[in-house]
Amino acid sequence: MIWSDSVKKSNFGKNKKQMDKFLQTTSFLDYDHPIVRAFVQETLTGISDQKEKAIRLFYAVRDQIRYNPYHIDLTVEGMRASTTLQKKQGWCVSKAVLLTAVCRAAGIPARIGFADVRNHRTPEAVAKVLKTNVFLWHGFSLLFLNGKWIKATPAFDLSLCDKHQIYPVEFDGEHDAVFHAKDRMGRPHIEYLKNHGFFDDLPLKQIYKSYQIEYGEEVLEILLSDDHPVKKKIRQAEQENSEP
Repeated sequence: MIWSDSVKKSNFGKNKKQMDKFLQTTSFLDYDHPIVRAFVQETLTGISDQKEKAIRLFYAVRDQIRYNPYHIDLTVEGMRASTTLQKKQGWCVSKAVLLTAVCRAAGIPARIGFADVRNHRTPEAVAKVLKTNVFLWHGFSLLFLNGKWIKATPAFDLSLCDKHQIYPVEFDGEHDAVFHAKDRMGRPHIEYLKNHGFFDDLPLKQIYKSYQIEYGEEVLEILLSDDHPVKKKIRQAEQENSEP
Protein backbone atom coordinates (compact mmCIF):
# COMPACT_ATOMS: atom_id res chain seq x y z
CA MET A 1 0.00 0.00 0.00
CA ILE A 2 1.57 3.24 -1.12
CA TRP A 3 0.03 5.35 1.61
CA SER A 4 0.43 3.31 4.78
CA ASP A 5 4.12 4.19 5.17
CA SER A 6 5.09 7.37 6.96
CA VAL A 7 8.13 9.29 5.81
CA LYS A 8 10.57 7.88 8.32
CA LYS A 9 13.60 9.36 10.05
CA SER A 10 15.74 11.21 7.52
CA ASN A 11 19.44 11.96 7.16
CA PHE A 12 18.56 15.40 5.79
CA GLY A 13 18.80 16.89 9.27
CA LYS A 14 22.50 16.03 9.35
CA ASN A 15 23.28 17.98 6.19
CA LYS A 16 22.49 21.68 6.31
CA LYS A 17 23.06 22.18 2.58
CA GLN A 18 20.49 19.52 1.75
CA MET A 19 17.96 21.13 4.08
CA ASP A 20 18.51 24.67 2.78
CA LYS A 21 16.62 23.95 -0.45
CA PHE A 22 13.52 23.21 1.63
CA LEU A 23 13.67 26.70 3.15
CA GLN A 24 14.05 28.74 -0.05
CA THR A 25 11.54 31.16 -1.50
CA THR A 26 10.50 30.50 -5.14
CA SER A 27 8.15 32.00 -7.71
CA PHE A 28 5.37 29.84 -6.27
CA LEU A 29 6.50 29.62 -2.63
CA ASP A 30 6.82 33.41 -2.46
CA TYR A 31 6.94 33.89 1.30
CA ASP A 32 8.93 37.08 0.81
CA HIS A 33 5.67 38.69 -0.35
CA PRO A 34 4.31 41.16 2.26
CA ILE A 35 0.89 39.45 2.50
CA VAL A 36 2.52 36.08 3.23
CA ARG A 37 4.89 37.52 5.82
CA ALA A 38 2.01 39.33 7.52
CA PHE A 39 -0.04 36.11 7.62
CA VAL A 40 2.83 34.20 9.23
CA GLN A 41 3.55 36.94 11.76
CA GLU A 42 -0.10 37.23 12.77
CA THR A 43 -0.53 33.46 13.05
CA LEU A 44 2.63 32.85 15.05
CA THR A 45 2.64 35.78 17.48
CA GLY A 46 4.05 34.56 20.79
CA ILE A 47 4.93 31.07 19.46
CA SER A 48 8.55 29.85 19.50
CA ASP A 49 8.28 26.05 19.42
CA GLN A 50 8.71 24.62 15.91
CA LYS A 51 6.04 21.95 16.26
CA GLU A 52 3.53 24.43 17.62
CA LYS A 53 4.34 26.80 14.76
CA ALA A 54 3.60 24.03 12.24
CA ILE A 55 0.31 23.19 13.95
CA ARG A 56 -0.82 26.83 14.05
CA LEU A 57 0.05 27.37 10.40
CA PHE A 58 -1.69 24.15 9.33
CA TYR A 59 -4.99 25.12 10.92
CA ALA A 60 -4.73 28.71 9.68
CA VAL A 61 -4.36 27.51 6.08
CA ARG A 62 -6.95 24.74 6.48
CA ASP A 63 -9.72 26.94 7.85
CA GLN A 64 -8.98 30.52 6.83
CA ILE A 65 -8.58 29.60 3.16
CA ARG A 66 -11.86 28.24 1.81
CA TYR A 67 -11.63 25.07 -0.27
CA ASN A 68 -12.91 25.81 -3.77
CA PRO A 69 -12.22 23.22 -6.50
CA TYR A 70 -14.34 25.18 -9.00
CA HIS A 71 -11.78 27.94 -9.46
CA ILE A 72 -8.49 26.54 -10.76
CA ASP A 73 -5.84 28.83 -12.22
CA LEU A 74 -2.80 26.96 -13.55
CA THR A 75 -0.80 30.07 -14.38
CA VAL A 76 2.35 30.98 -12.45
CA GLU A 77 0.58 33.97 -10.92
CA GLY A 78 -2.51 31.93 -10.09
CA MET A 79 -0.53 29.26 -8.25
CA ARG A 80 1.56 31.55 -6.05
CA ALA A 81 1.09 31.34 -2.30
CA SER A 82 0.49 35.08 -2.14
CA THR A 83 -2.33 34.81 -4.70
CA THR A 84 -4.12 32.14 -2.67
CA LEU A 85 -3.89 34.31 0.43
CA GLN A 86 -5.24 37.31 -1.45
CA LYS A 87 -8.19 35.33 -2.79
CA LYS A 88 -8.86 33.59 0.55
CA GLN A 89 -9.73 30.42 -1.35
CA GLY A 90 -7.96 27.59 -3.11
CA TRP A 91 -7.96 23.92 -4.07
CA CYS A 92 -5.76 21.13 -2.76
CA VAL A 93 -2.64 22.05 -4.73
CA SER A 94 -2.77 25.80 -4.14
CA LYS A 95 -3.44 25.30 -0.42
CA ALA A 96 -0.50 22.88 -0.21
CA VAL A 97 1.69 25.48 -1.92
CA LEU A 98 0.57 28.05 0.64
CA LEU A 99 1.19 25.79 3.65
CA THR A 100 4.63 24.86 2.32
CA ALA A 101 5.50 28.53 1.81
CA VAL A 102 4.39 29.76 5.23
CA CYS A 103 6.19 26.91 6.97
CA ARG A 104 9.40 27.80 5.14
CA ALA A 105 8.89 31.41 6.20
CA ALA A 106 8.74 30.19 9.80
CA GLY A 107 12.01 28.30 9.42
CA ILE A 108 10.39 24.87 9.05
CA PRO A 109 11.80 22.84 6.13
CA ALA A 110 8.89 22.00 3.85
CA ARG A 111 8.21 20.47 0.45
CA ILE A 112 5.20 19.47 -1.66
CA GLY A 113 3.90 15.95 -2.28
CA PHE A 114 1.42 14.63 -4.82
CA ALA A 115 -0.77 11.58 -5.22
CA ASP A 116 -3.68 10.45 -7.37
CA VAL A 117 -6.80 9.88 -5.27
CA ARG A 118 -10.24 8.44 -5.83
CA ASN A 119 -13.01 10.48 -4.22
CA HIS A 120 -15.96 8.16 -3.66
CA ARG A 121 -18.09 11.19 -2.77
CA THR A 122 -17.45 13.04 -6.01
CA PRO A 123 -20.50 15.08 -7.08
CA GLU A 124 -22.29 13.41 -9.97
CA ALA A 125 -22.03 16.53 -12.13
CA VAL A 126 -18.26 16.65 -11.67
CA ALA A 127 -17.75 12.93 -12.33
CA LYS A 128 -19.81 13.26 -15.50
CA VAL A 129 -17.51 15.97 -16.86
CA LEU A 130 -14.27 14.28 -15.80
CA LYS A 131 -15.58 10.83 -16.78
CA THR A 132 -13.95 9.57 -13.58
CA ASN A 133 -13.86 10.06 -9.83
CA VAL A 134 -10.06 9.91 -9.81
CA PHE A 135 -8.31 13.21 -9.18
CA LEU A 136 -4.77 13.45 -10.50
CA TRP A 137 -1.94 15.16 -8.63
CA HIS A 138 -3.74 15.85 -5.36
CA GLY A 139 -1.41 18.13 -3.41
CA PHE A 140 -0.28 18.11 0.21
CA SER A 141 2.69 19.36 2.22
CA LEU A 142 5.51 17.58 3.99
CA LEU A 143 7.03 19.29 7.01
CA PHE A 144 10.34 18.35 8.62
CA LEU A 145 9.81 18.15 12.38
CA ASN A 146 11.82 16.33 15.02
CA GLY A 147 14.00 14.58 12.45
CA LYS A 148 11.32 13.23 10.11
CA TRP A 149 9.05 14.31 7.29
CA ILE A 150 5.37 14.49 8.20
CA LYS A 151 2.50 14.72 5.69
CA ALA A 152 0.04 17.58 6.19
CA THR A 153 -3.13 17.91 4.08
CA PRO A 154 -4.84 21.31 4.56
CA ALA A 155 -7.33 21.08 1.66
CA PHE A 156 -10.79 20.70 3.23
CA ASP A 157 -11.75 23.50 5.61
CA LEU A 158 -13.75 22.71 8.74
CA SER A 159 -16.91 24.39 7.47
CA LEU A 160 -16.97 22.19 4.37
CA CYS A 161 -16.34 19.07 6.45
CA ASP A 162 -19.23 19.85 8.79
CA LYS A 163 -21.54 20.62 5.88
CA HIS A 164 -20.85 17.35 4.10
CA GLN A 165 -20.36 15.03 7.08
CA ILE A 166 -16.74 14.22 6.38
CA TYR A 167 -13.93 14.01 8.90
CA PRO A 168 -11.60 17.00 8.97
CA VAL A 169 -7.90 16.27 8.70
CA GLU A 170 -6.23 16.97 12.05
CA PHE A 171 -2.53 17.73 12.51
CA ASP A 172 -0.53 17.20 15.71
CA GLY A 173 2.97 17.76 14.35
CA GLU A 174 3.90 14.12 14.98
CA HIS A 175 1.75 11.93 12.74
CA ASP A 176 0.81 12.05 9.06
CA ALA A 177 -2.32 14.12 8.46
CA VAL A 178 -4.03 12.70 5.36
CA PHE A 179 -7.57 12.26 4.10
CA HIS A 180 -9.82 9.70 5.80
CA ALA A 181 -10.91 6.54 4.02
CA LYS A 182 -14.51 6.93 5.22
CA ASP A 183 -16.83 9.80 6.07
CA ARG A 184 -18.73 10.35 9.32
CA MET A 185 -21.53 8.11 8.05
CA GLY A 186 -19.15 5.24 7.39
CA ARG A 187 -19.33 5.61 3.62
CA PRO A 188 -16.16 5.28 1.48
CA HIS A 189 -14.53 8.65 0.94
CA ILE A 190 -10.89 9.09 -0.18
CA GLU A 191 -8.76 6.29 -1.58
CA TYR A 192 -5.09 6.93 -2.31
CA LEU A 193 -4.01 5.33 -5.58
CA LYS A 194 -0.62 6.50 -6.81
CA ASN A 195 2.21 8.45 -5.22
CA HIS A 196 3.91 10.96 -7.52
CA GLY A 197 6.66 11.74 -5.05
CA PHE A 198 7.89 14.87 -3.31
CA PHE A 199 9.18 18.13 -4.80
CA ASP A 200 11.23 21.15 -3.72
CA ASP A 201 8.89 23.39 -5.71
CA LEU A 202 5.60 23.16 -7.57
CA PRO A 203 6.05 21.08 -10.78
CA LEU A 204 3.40 23.08 -12.61
CA LYS A 205 4.39 22.08 -16.15
CA GLN A 206 4.35 18.41 -15.19
CA ILE A 207 0.92 18.69 -13.59
CA TYR A 208 -0.49 20.61 -16.56
CA LYS A 209 0.87 18.06 -19.02
CA SER A 210 -0.61 15.20 -17.02
CA TYR A 211 -4.03 16.88 -17.01
CA GLN A 212 -3.81 17.39 -20.77
CA ILE A 213 -3.04 13.73 -21.38
CA GLU A 214 -5.33 12.10 -18.84
CA TYR A 215 -8.34 14.45 -18.79
CA GLY A 216 -8.05 15.80 -22.33
CA GLU A 217 -8.07 19.33 -23.73
CA GLU A 218 -11.86 19.68 -23.64
CA VAL A 219 -12.11 18.80 -19.95
CA LEU A 220 -9.10 20.95 -19.13
CA GLU A 221 -10.77 23.92 -20.81
CA ILE A 222 -13.81 23.43 -18.58
CA LEU A 223 -11.70 23.12 -15.43
CA LEU A 224 -9.77 26.31 -16.14
CA SER A 225 -12.66 28.52 -17.29
CA ASP A 226 -14.88 30.17 -14.69
CA ASP A 227 -17.35 31.24 -17.38
CA HIS A 228 -17.69 27.95 -19.24
CA PRO A 229 -21.39 26.91 -19.42
CA VAL A 230 -20.56 23.44 -18.13
CA LYS A 231 -18.66 24.89 -15.18
CA LYS A 232 -21.68 27.04 -14.31
CA LYS A 233 -23.92 23.96 -14.40
CA ILE A 234 -21.51 22.09 -12.12
CA ARG A 235 -21.51 24.92 -9.59
CA GLN A 236 -25.31 25.09 -9.72
CA ALA A 237 -25.58 21.33 -9.18
CA GLU A 238 -23.13 21.55 -6.27
CA GLN A 239 -25.22 24.24 -4.60
CA GLU A 240 -28.41 22.26 -5.00
CA ASN A 241 -27.16 18.82 -3.97
CA SER A 242 -23.44 18.63 -3.24
CA GLU A 243 -21.12 15.92 -2.06
CA PRO A 244 -17.43 16.76 -1.40
